[in-house]
Amino acid sequence: MLEAPSSAQLVEAFVNTVDVELGTDDLAVPDQLPAWLAERGLLPSGTPVTTEEHQLALRLRDGIRENLGVHTGDTPDPGLLRDADEVLRRLPLVATLRPGSRATLEPAPGLTPVRHALAALAVAWTELTVTGEAARLKRCAEHTCAWVFWDSSKNRSRRWCSMRVCGNRTKARRYATKRTSAPGTAG
Repeated sequence: MLEAPSSAQLVEAFVNTVDVELGTDDLAVPDQLPAWLAERGLLPSGTPVTTEEHQLALRLRDGIRENLGVHTGDTPDPGLLRDADEVLRRLPLVATLRPGSRATLEPAPGLTPVRHALAALAVAWTELTVTGEAARLKRCAEHTCAWVFWDSSKNRSRRWCSMRVCGNRTKARRYATKRTSAPGTAG
């Protein structure tokens, strides 16, 4: 099995702060964002977050989540992608050359601590897209779930976070639809 790189694990954790199935959001209010960022070493504990910074984080998260649905056949909402693009423009990154290695992306100097942390999320997302690894990060095709997962299959063909749960739900629903719409069946 192919293990997810740290950038994928970070992005996956960020977008999964929303649980569609349970109807929960770990970042629903501004006070939750600094704790989440601090737990991942992106922000010093106790750093305050403004309402605007909280909104930037939510717009970034929603746009990345929407983008990940493409990998399982969904058509993304262009408005959510535009919003995320606008956030990315407000979180500048700089490329830095390191002796004997490739260039690295880093949050631009001068950002507030929270914007610096959000820019670090943007760096992780950018690294995944540039390397093509973002194609392995997918949003479950079962829309009642929509959990984001790392596709460790050799041919990158997984569509559901769990075949036993979400895959079976989808297949059972298709089967039931075929049975009720088949000629000669009641329904």
